[in-house]
Amino acid sequence: MNQQFVERPSVDDYFSDWKQREALVQEMIPVIGRFFSKYDVGIFIYGRPLHNRSVTFIMKSHRFVRQVERNEMSEFETHPVLMAMAKLDLRHAQIDLGKLTVGFMEQQESAGEQALDVDDFVRGELEYLIGSRKPPIEKPQDVVLYGFGRIGRLMARLLIERTSTGEVMRLKAIVVRPGGEGDLEKRASLFTADSVHGAFQGTLRVDEANNYLVANGNEIKVIYANGPDEIDYTRYGIEDALIIDNTGKWRDEEGLSLHLKSKGAAKVILTAPGKGKLKNIVFGINDDQMETDDKILTAASCTTNAIAPVLKVVNDEFGIEHGHVETVHAYTNDQNLIDNYHKGSRRGRSAALNMVLTETGAAKAVVKAVPELAGKLTGNAVRVPIPNVSMAIMNLTLTRSTSKEELNEFLRQIALHSTLQNQISFTQSPDAVSSDFVGTREAGIVDSNATIVDGNHCVLYLWYDNEFGYCCQLARMAFKMAGVAYQVYPIKT
Repeated sequence: MNQQFVERPSVDDYFSDWKQREALVQEMIPVIGRFFSKYDVGIFIYGRPLHNRSVTFIMKSHRFVRQVERNEMSEFETHPVLMAMAKLDLRHAQIDLGKLTVGFMEQQESAGEQALDVDDFVRGELEYLIGSRKPPIEKPQDVVLYGFGRIGRLMARLLIERTSTGEVMRLKAIVVRPGGEGDLEKRASLFTADSVHGAFQGTLRVDEANNYLVANGNEIKVIYANGPDEIDYTRYGIEDALIIDNTGKWRDEEGLSLHLKSKGAAKVILTAPGKGKLKNIVFGINDDQMETDDKILTAASCTTNAIAPVLKVVNDEFGIEHGHVETVHAYTNDQNLIDNYHKGSRRGRSAALNMVLTETGAAKAVVKAVPELAGKLTGNAVRVPIPNVSMAIMNLTLTRSTSKEELNEFLRQIALHSTLQNQISFTQSPDAVSSDFVGTREAGIVDSNATIVDGNHCVLYLWYDNEFGYCCQLARMAFKMAGVAYQVYPIKT
């Protein structure tokens, strides 16, 4: 048997252990980068992308697995597995290094002297990917962001981050209303420096002569327009574009169809709940309703994206008779900083000084994604004086009795091993607070320590980054609407 793991230092020598693991990650980073930028292969650890990440981020991702998966996977184990992958002809794929490594560890433990060495194991597991040249999309997809506010700027970061070889999705333009002198510089500054999400992890250059923002080499045309139907995108070399409307100004089919009157526009995603008969998609839950001939789709709300996955799996496993969802939500740009007129009740009062009781349609909107919950949920919301990260408190009556341990273990397994890994995460931290979840990519994170169970009654507490987590859901939806389909490991069932 040849494990090919790096020898660990003494269990008591914490500093040497850290430095050795740090050195291993430093060796891994260029391999991960080459996979991504040259071969369009994304490397993940339990759903967490590793390309363009720091040493400490990658080490923290390993620690997350050890804490939540409750195994001993560390950099000592992932390093040889990644190096074995580097020997293979892999392209256009998304591979979970963490799960591949855990599979190797389990094989080593169970097979004894008959266990495969790391090269043979990795080759066998990834055999169906080796030598494949099938691109995830027939031709690169042009993307346009209509609006460049909170959601638009975060979507731009995500799209640029995922550009890889440039053969899949390319952010080609943003559309904003005509601005005054210095408009381009101001928009560039807002993009690169964010008070909540920090600095843009890359470089940005402003090309005023051609009205471009150049982000990590991506030339993004800034187009000024007063309406979605007055633009000829083909003038800027943009064809069959996917328009992501994050203004929220048009929310029905008639209004959103204005985009399709512009030459070069092909499809539209609304980053808000849609009205009328438009499909409201919560990725991971009802994205099977997306069809290739859909021209307009909507992505529901941040709260609906956060709560629908957990409500779906809890209903499938335990049954939900009825429930109430109370959202403790960060304030939004639609509220006033100081008391002033607002057409909505209470929202005119200062967002920075008050808890503001308001309504939410999220509980009703869940039914569009999880129709079996029709008539079973009510909901309300309280806006609180923080700029980002919200909490949903789900007070549920189940059809059978359970325990805190059973319910939490069920949700832990879902977070780690189901197809909803990107929608549901899980924390065991006894000191978790809202700021800990800024930048999380999952739609919602179950706070397991806060779970309350009494017979068939339970209360679940769910954190969610109502900005970035929601944008990650939008990005997943946009890639699917564009027809992007990567080969993956492990194969999703």
